[in-house]
Amino acid sequence: MKNRIDSCFEQLKAKGEKALITFVTAGDPDMETTEKLVLEMFDKGADIIELGVPFSDPIAEGKTIQLASQRSLRGGTTLDKIFDMVRSLRTKTDKPLLLMMYVNTIFKYGTERFFKNCAELSIDGVIVPDLPFEERDEIQPAADKYGIYNINLVSPTSADRVSMIAKESKGFLYVVSSLGVTGTRSEITTDFSTLLAPLKDFDVPACIGFGISDPEQAKKMSEFSNGVIVGSAIVNKVADNGRDSIPVVGEFVAALKAPLR
Repeated sequence: MKNRIDSCFEQLKAKGEKALITFVTAGDPDMETTEKLVLEMFDKGADIIELGVPFSDPIAEGKTIQLASQRSLRGGTTLDKIFDMVRSLRTKTDKPLLLMMYVNTIFKYGTERFFKNCAELSIDGVIVPDLPFEERDEIQPAADKYGIYNINLVSPTSADRVSMIAKESKGFLYVVSSLGVTGTRSEITTDFSTLLAPLKDFDVPACIGFGISDPEQAKKMSEFSNGVIVGSAIVNKVADNGRDSIPVVGEFVAALKAPLR
């Protein structure tokens, strides 16, 4: 069976659209709200959703997602509870779902057991920001065995490695827009034309994330890529509105998707 991520990009390409990938921290403010947020974001135009698995020391994250992780962990979020929520979600949506998490969480849970569960619950991929590309074999065999895409990242410092990483990539390439941690940015100045030039030789879509916080930035970044990833700007709205964040986030996602159509 084809991975949902591949099908999603094929359908978007046929329609001449760019992908909108959104992120929420699972369990912030609670699991019930997370499930509603996912369904609302899909309803309002998100194509793929990343569920952040909270971690006590999320080194790639800025303050927004760090605080969301803390709130979620205080509420008792565990990987098994996230899996339970995905089980419920899968009765309501068949769209692509990813887990964004730290490698220690996978090791602690048991690598084989983790990817087996992902397959059983139709999770399509994982993003592991603290796992260097050169160490991907720590999880790659188990991911491949169960058909789960391990999404690779490239950053502005990866220029000489883009071809090598793209060649080994499935689903899409996560292009980190700028140096530093996650968080909204007023301006993104990376020269994507040069950074992503090697991708013309490969079939893997590239999506730009880290720092995109409004429809104008989304449109600008989509001109260099196959899609955009928005996380902290959504997590901020959840932080501000808690259980009442569903319509607020839905409206924001609709505004982000509009210029990508």
